[in-house]
Formats: sequence, structure tokens, C-alpha cells
Amino acid sequence: MLQLNYRDAKPIYEQIKEGIRHLLLTNAIAADEKLPSVRELASNLAINPNTIQRAYKELELEGYVYSMKGKGTFASATDFIHKSREQELLTTFDDVVTELFLLDVPKEKLGCRMERLEQRRIDAHG
Repeated sequence: MLQLNYRDAKPIYEQIKEGIRHLLLTNAIAADEKLPSVRELASNLAINPNTIQRAYKELELEGYVYSMKGKGTFASATDFIHKSREQELLTTFDDVVTELFLLDVPKEKLGCRMERLEQRRIDAHG
């Protein structure tokens, strides 16, 4: 389910968040599907349950999952997850493009780069 890299400078809870977010975005975890309990996942990954709890709490604040008292943590609706992630990425995109403009990178160069990325995506999905 999740792969952790203990040599990565990124905190473990962030790696867990990213892993679960990826599973949600790729529909490996379906909408309203129950996620493993905090204890279960902590046991499987051999890490402190507080680390899992923190990841779940942040995913809930971001709208990727929801909790039901006494029942567990569940995946949010796919449409909501996709729109939420799209908004996060567009905000990051705006920040990056703004900085590139400050570095005097012309918009034509950015447009060409985006076209290359789109072509790669098309080629990869045939």
C-alpha cells in the first residue's frame, strides 16, 4: 500500500500523506472506502500511531478523507478530491510561474514547456 523512505529528508507523516493522496487520486482507494485504522497502519508500517494520526488529521483538514466517530476514516468523493488537488496544484503553479516571471523567463518559453509536457502525457497514454 504505502512505501516509506527513511533516508528521505521529508517527514514520515508527509510521506504517508503523499502516499494516501496518490492512492486516492488514482482511485486505488475508492470514494467512501474505509482506510486502515491508525493502529493497523502503524503496525503494518512499524511506526508510531501518532504519526499516522497526524497524517490522517491533515488529510481530513485538506478534504481528502473524512472521519466517522467510532467507525473510522474514509475516502472523500473522487470529484471533490480531484477538484481539491487541482486547486492546490494551480496555486503552486501560480507561485512558481510568478517567480519565473521575476527571473525574466518569457511566457513563450513556459508555453513551449507546457506543450512538451502535454505531448509526453499523450504519448504515454497512447
